[in-house]
Parts: sequence; structure tokens; C-alpha cells
Amino acid sequence: MRKITVILCTYNRSQSLAKALESVAASEVPASIEWEVQVVDNNSKDQTRSVVESFCDKYPGRFRYIFEEKQGKSNALNTGITQAHGDVLAFMDDDVLVAPTWLQNLTAPLLQGGWSGAGGRILSQELLMPPRWLALEGPYSVAGMLALFDLGDKGRMLDCPPFGTNMAFLKSVFERHGDFRIDMGPCPGSEIRNEDTEFGRRVMAAGERIWYEPSAVVYHAVPEERLTKQYLLRFWFDHGRASMREAEKKPNVWMIPRWWLTVPKIALTVLPLRTFNWLFALDPKRRFFFKGFVWMTLGQMKEIYNLSTRTSTHLTKADWISRSN
Repeated sequence: MRKITVILCTYNRSQSLAKALESVAASEVPASIEWEVQVVDNNSKDQTRSVVESFCDKYPGRFRYIFEEKQGKSNALNTGITQAHGDVLAFMDDDVLVAPTWLQNLTAPLLQGGWSGAGGRILSQELLMPPRWLALEGPYSVAGMLALFDLGDKGRMLDCPPFGTNMAFLKSVFERHGDFRIDMGPCPGSEIRNEDTEFGRRVMAAGERIWYEPSAVVYHAVPEERLTKQYLLRFWFDHGRASMREAEKKPNVWMIPRWWLTVPKIALTVLPLRTFNWLFALDPKRRFFFKGFVWMTLGQMKEIYNLSTRTSTHLTKADWISRSN
């Protein structure tokens, strides 16, 4: 019999966690399918443990509590993968509510065969009233930065990675392609993310297929402070840093680190063009969108500098060859 493990990593969000667990406890899954919910406490200091243990008592055998002392979401996720009993792993966060049919609909393509992963819709829990400068749809949309993901109501193969709060993979996919990168994902002192999308891109680059299932719906909380320029520009900056960390892991070009080759492109073409589009845009939504791209570019430049300071200027040819392998 196939078994599903839902992995939920949490840190100091006991109130929203309780609501998230209530929603997944109400999942409508056929009796022929075994499933469990595994909560990984990433060293919380609030009432997280007692909340999870109350669900373990209320639903014996359905919920499990795991403690991961080493902070960082990717550390918690990787511990969850290691401890999971299921051969299909579904992921959700501690600030979402899942629809009753979410788990069944998300994992059905994997249980039926032919797909390595699946991702579903992520909608806002509340009706959002964005300021006039912020677009949540259309060409200048920043919905993805609010962890919203909606590709319409027709299922299809994904050409972009799903988001971590509504995705599922066969456990064997992690065995083939590795775990989540621990230099990505929020952790103390850093809000750099992309651990989920980097993994999805890695899987797709290897030729694995991921299905988009619109009927697998979760509802994500979007606090008001996330609808501010300060939050979104900081997110853009960190996104730029994450993109350079991801590029660093790609093969070198003629023994030259790939991220070095981006410096002339950024300095001579990308940054000037994005700055022009920001400063001279008349539409406020377009203006803020390109301002965000400028901040992302600055984040890329910052991370290139960080990477360069870690790279010795006295590498031998053998060192370069080793790095490219």
C-alpha cells in the first residue's frame, strides 16, 4: 500500500500552526491510502510542541512530532524527508489552510504514476486590497513574492517550479537529486529563500516531470506588512542574492565561475535598462515593478561580491579544473 507523508516545518507560529493542522486533519483521503502528518519543530520557543502533541493525542497515529535543533528551514525540511514513512511527500507551511480535497488531489498524479512531482494553487486567505502601485496580476504582478501561485483552472505539465507550501514529490526524487540546499531557505540572520524553487528547477533540469493540479488548493495568509514597499524591495534584494547562489552551483565556463561572467552583463546592460524603466515609467505599477528589478540586480551584485571574497585569487589550473567537475 502506498503511503503519503505531509511534511510541515514550523518555527514560533503556534497560533497559525494550530489552524493549519486543523485544516489538514479534515483531509478527505480514500481509506485505501495511508497518510500521516509530520510536524518538524525547528527549535521553536513558543507553544509549538504542546500544540502538535495535542493533535497527536486527538488523532492517534495521524500526527507525529519531530524536533530539529539546527535552525534553518532547509535543515528542518531535510530532517522531515529523512524521517518520513511515506513514499510520496507533500509539503505545506504553518501559515496556510488546506482545502479538504487538497492532499488527495495533489498526490493523485504521483500515486497513479508518470509524474515525479506536483504543485497546486496557492490563493490568499483574505480578499487583498493592494495599494495602487502594486499589481497582483498582469505583466507587472508580484503575486509570487507573496507566495501566491495560480496558473489557471486547467491541469498541465509545469514549466516553472511549484512553491513549497503546495507541492509534492516522490521520496525517490530526493534520493536521485539530493535534498534542499541549506544555503537557501530562511534562517536566523537571513531571509534568503528559493530552497523550494531551486529544488524544482534542479528536478526539471534532470528531465523529471511535474504536474500542475489546479484542484489542489491551499489558502495562504498574507499579512498587511507584506503589502509594503519595504517588505517587497527587501524580498527582491534577497531574491537576487539567491539567484547568484543558485548560479554558483552550475558548471563553470572555460574554468571561469559562471557568476563572474554576469558582471559585465549586469553593469553594462541589465542595471542601466532596469533603472531607466523604473525612473521613467508613468504607470505606478510598472514603475514599482522595475524598481524591484533594480533592487534584485543590486542583490545579485552584492552576492557576486560575497562570492568573490570567498574565492582565492591564487587558484592553480588544477584548482579550476577541479571546480568545473
